[in-house]
Amino acid sequence: MSTGRRAADTAYEAVRRMILSGEAAPGTRLGEAELAETLGLSRTPVREAIQRLGADGLVEVLPHRGARVVLWSARDLEEIFELRTLLEPYAVARAARIGLEEPVLAELRDLCSAMEGAAVEGEVALLARLNSHFHEALIDASGNSRLPGMLTSVMHAPLILGTFHRYDAETMARSMGHHRELVDAITARDPEWAASVMRSHLRAAAANLKEDQ
Repeated sequence: MSTGRRAADTAYEAVRRMILSGEAAPGTRLGEAELAETLGLSRTPVREAIQRLGADGLVEVLPHRGARVVLWSARDLEEIFELRTLLEPYAVARAARIGLEEPVLAELRDLCSAMEGAAVEGEVALLARLNSHFHEALIDASGNSRLPGMLTSVMHAPLILGTFHRYDAETMARSMGHHRELVDAITARDPEWAASVMRSHLRAAAANLKEDQ
């Protein structure tokens, strides 16, 4: 891997982490010069990273005005959750149907434990990252190679809005319970159960965001 590619990947991961953790809030301007100085990189890899994040749907690149973290409207969120509610239940149902090997199931259980630990400790940024990894792992487990690309631009929007910052103890416990039940359903190779739990999980998250609109 070339030095330039490594630098671009480093910039991409760093800025993506800033966005998903909430450090860079929705609407925050992303200046190339400032980010390059913060990250200790030149402006070229930072510019490439911003373009990649724009393709992911996390950054809005404005002609002649630079870039900023995407702002999501109520309409945007409605469309996002409609898509997720169509595609993610299909993904977990497919994963349950084809069956997963024990190492993959063990990794999913470990992610559940890590999320529960982060929730107890109030480490919301870590919880958001782990949640993203969990959903991505479920999508990969579906075995459908087209799904990750289709969901890339909609998977992270709720995290940008700080979904977990809005959760009270009861809502958080329900969300963590859904994660465990999803793994149980996939382990049992029950597609209908898996799809039903994922649908409930996403509808609960969407309802929670709507309350704050």
